[in-house]
Amino acid sequence: MLRRLYDWTISLAASRHALWALAAVSFVESSVFPIPPDVLLIPLILARPQDAWRIAGICTLASVAGGAFGYFIGWGLFEQVGKPILAFYGMDTKFDRFAATYNDWGAWAVLVAGVTPFPYKVITILSGATGLHFGVFMLASVIARGLRFFVIAALLWRYGAPIRDFIEERLGLVFSLGLAALIGGFLVIELGR
Repeated sequence: MLRRLYDWTISLAASRHALWALAAVSFVESSVFPIPPDVLLIPLILARPQDAWRIAGICTLASVAGGAFGYFIGWGLFEQVGKPILAFYGMDTKFDRFAATYNDWGAWAVLVAGVTPFPYKVITILSGATGLHFGVFMLASVIARGLRFFVIAALLWRYGAPIRDFIEERLGLVFSLGLAALIGGFLVIELGR
């Protein structure tokens, strides 16, 4: 099953809708969706290394636009939408304490969440809910998300064939490590509560 899912994801890169799918996943991941865009970004770049920079650019722009939507959720729809999303990620109980000092360090929080496995959508919503200056939020988001996706693109562009061979030969191991990293990110959040 894992092999079929991998092959399907790689074949998606040849689809005329691949970049639209990546943009959609990148957008919703930044505001509500729990699956990171890397699941499409990496196979797309592996399948189309000549388009690595374009793919990373689309992923970055869609992710930042989704972050702006997450900011809007926090700013205008916090009670109705933001709180349930934060509760899903286990961040609702700490919000009041966190909000009191968030804006002092908000730009750094956006930068860290934008690059690491920490759920970026939590930071986008918190930024809007606490009133972090929108320009500061957007600048930090562009830097963080651009750094994350363009570094991945650069590594895959430069070392794509060996990485692809490694992934295909050790698909189970790569999947397990990716899953462990995702679970580890959620555990860090849980331990911080």
